[in-house]
Amino acid sequence: MKCIQWMFGAAAILAVAIVLTAGARLGLAANSGDIPAGAATVKIDNFSFGPATITISAGTTVRWTNNDDVPHVVSSDDNKMFKSKALDTDDHFEFTFTKPGTYNYYCAIHPKMTARIVVQ
Repeated sequence: MKCIQWMFGAAAILAVAIVLTAGARLGLAANSGDIPAGAATVKIDNFSFGPATITISAGTTVRWTNNDDVPHVVSSDDNKMFKSKALDTDDHFEFTFTKPGTYNYYCAIHPKMTARIVVQ
């Protein structure tokens, strides 16, 4: 009987591990808006950044992908911290945030497109 209980216990632990691993691979987080350390994505679509605000850990690389049919440029508010080249459809840009803080950014071609990265 104890052998059967042990097998069911081991199977339950394995099932939980599989679900957690799958969630991590898909970039799912425990809390809405939080992104796992090491990976974060922002989609550029319909002249907006999505999500508009993300919270990440220091050391996380953010990847922006342009899904629009027109070019966009991802640029920090000061145009010095980071600035992409013009991103055509399906192009991407990456930047690693190493220091805690709040970083606002925008599209240099379409300045009304704005968003924010919060680094903890």
